[in-house]
Amino acid sequence: MNVGYARVSTDDQCLDLQVAALGAAGCDRIYEDHGVSGALMDRPGLAHALDALSAGDQFVVWRLDRLGRSLSGVVQTVDLLARKNVEFRSITEGLDTTSNCGRLIFHIMAALAEFERDLISERTRAGMRAAIGRGKRVGRPPALSERQLQEVSHELGRPVPDLSGLADRFGVSRRTLARHVKRLEG
Repeated sequence: MNVGYARVSTDDQCLDLQVAALGAAGCDRIYEDHGVSGALMDRPGLAHALDALSAGDQFVVWRLDRLGRSLSGVVQTVDLLARKNVEFRSITEGLDTTSNCGRLIFHIMAALAEFERDLISERTRAGMRAAIGRGKRVGRPPALSERQLQEVSHELGRPVPDLSGLADRFGVSRRTLARHVKRLEG
């Protein structure tokens, strides 16, 4: 079975061109997302289309950017299809994983996406090291202030500390408070 997927980003755009191309490509069923950004990979129409696929089926889109805006999101989706033994085809780009050339092109795209993720990670780590070297604090701000930590420390000196009450008063979870208590006791 050939399952098609069409998407437009805004409500005033029309799916007719994509639906017609998917029909001409032999799609038995076509799922749609209307007015949904391609930046989001969690879309109702896409989820229904992916659920409808079985081993031996083919998933078809009019263009790659209809599947997703980020290469990594597209690669993850096509990887999911491969694990389900479902082939992938993008009409406009002529990408078809049923052919050797199509699989090669897709693997090159996947390798480039992985390379891009590695570069981003490397730049992020280098930026964090530089910030730490300049004396900047990196990461999420602490959940509790120094004053609040002093109150927690004082409460720990009581015979029966009310840690739940403190967590509620400071607006943090009991688990967050327990982490700070462990650090204070350690």
